[in-house]
Amino acid sequence: MKYCLTFLFLLAIFTGCTSDLPKDRMLYVSFPKEETLHSKVIQLDSVYMRYPFRVHVSGDQAVVLDLHGTDVYCHLFHYPDFHYLSSFGRRGDSPEEMLSVETVKCIDGSFWTLDANKGELTRFEFVSDRDSLLRAEAISFDKDSILRALDFVAFNDTTFLIPDYSGDSRFCWVNRQGKFLKKSGVIPSLNEEALKEARPALAQAWRSFIDYNPHNGVLVAATQLGEVLEIYNLQNDFHRVCLGPKGEPEFKLAGGYAIPDGIMGFSDVQVTDEAIYAVFHGHTFKEIMAQHQKEGRATDGGQYIYVFNLQGEPLCKYTLDRYITGFHVDERNKTITATDVNNDQPIVEFRFG
Repeated sequence: MKYCLTFLFLLAIFTGCTSDLPKDRMLYVSFPKEETLHSKVIQLDSVYMRYPFRVHVSGDQAVVLDLHGTDVYCHLFHYPDFHYLSSFGRRGDSPEEMLSVETVKCIDGSFWTLDANKGELTRFEFVSDRDSLLRAEAISFDKDSILRALDFVAFNDTTFLIPDYSGDSRFCWVNRQGKFLKKSGVIPSLNEEALKEARPALAQAWRSFIDYNPHNGVLVAATQLGEVLEIYNLQNDFHRVCLGPKGEPEFKLAGGYAIPDGIMGFSDVQVTDEAIYAVFHGHTFKEIMAQHQKEGRATDGGQYIYVFNLQGEPLCKYTLDRYITGFHVDERNKTITATDVNNDQPIVEFRFG
């Protein structure tokens, strides 16, 4: 009887909170299905990477972003055997070199990199007879309108979407020449004080990783802090904000900047034709600092992959046997290729379903 009353009490709290939320918001507290996935290490003998942050697969090729690469940032491999092919994105300050690479994406057979420090997108094409990638196109953003781009997606052949870190909106739209077109959306925070007084800091705290699937029109933003997924269907104007148990990103304001607080949230997201997959961390910053002080370093990455349908309803929670930062989901072959920055052999594969 005691357990029944406790459950009813918690249910009343949950439904009461839900009724106070705007109509475009949804709370999730659990997943109807949970599984544990075990990894297989992919041996790499030819390339050393300091911080393999992202992996993307396109056809029979896979590209890995080494976020802290000493000489080059990106490495191309044959997929699925990960035979090394070439490296690109040379680090440096000359016109054709890169100060940084925040992300790399495979779009229509080309590989695109984003340099936040230069405010530039660069497209590389693979030349098969030379087993190398050539710089084919560079797009410099209008710096008066775009404030430090940290991620991007291609909406179509002529338009890109970039998270807006000014706090005025959620996304900036730019054309193939880098010219600003428009802004859309708002930061879906219920923190009215921050929305009114500290929008730039709020935008920093709401930094999100984004992905877009042109086949179904679904755009998703997953917050780096807290536990929030924003889902937009650009084909039918559907919009939903999904909040997990950890809620909105937490931060402290210092000198106009957002100092992260609360938890590390998501670190990568992928929209497939059928579902939304996201890597989730969930560690508090206090836990991260305590582990660092005790062991000299903290384990980096998330141990969970959350799966939602295209409307944001939870489907499955995968618990991994290691921590990952980036991933690529192959639904047809039921495999997940991921990066583990904590190990010398950083490329791993999971099988699911």
